[in-house]
Amino acid sequence: MATRGRSARQKGHSFELQIRDFFKDLGYDKCVSSRSESKNKDDQGIDLCYTGPFNVQCKAVENLGSMHRVLSEMPQDSNYNIVFHKRNRQGTVVAMTIEDFKEIIQMLTQNQII
Repeated sequence: MATRGRSARQKGHSFELQIRDFFKDLGYDKCVSSRSESKNKDDQGIDLCYTGPFNVQCKAVENLGSMHRVLSEMPQDSNYNIVFHKRNRQGTVVAMTIEDFKEIIQMLTQNQII
């Protein structure tokens, strides 16, 4: 593998571990990388396991292309698909469909959290 490819791969793996630690800090104590836990989940484009109710994909690339495409290629199950996208010197953003966002807001409202 070329040096650039190795570097990009390492950057991606490092970002996955950073987001794994983020989830652990939120209380998802069992959260692990799908690379070490489930080839099936990894093949489905899910980067972290034990983050229910979320399917998590982590992208540490400058040019992601279409966020819509990334989200649509994730499993269409009962979990919320979310993508963490990091760009150099611009921080990290999280994306999900508006339908999933609306459902979360409705649950928070029904439970009088907001």
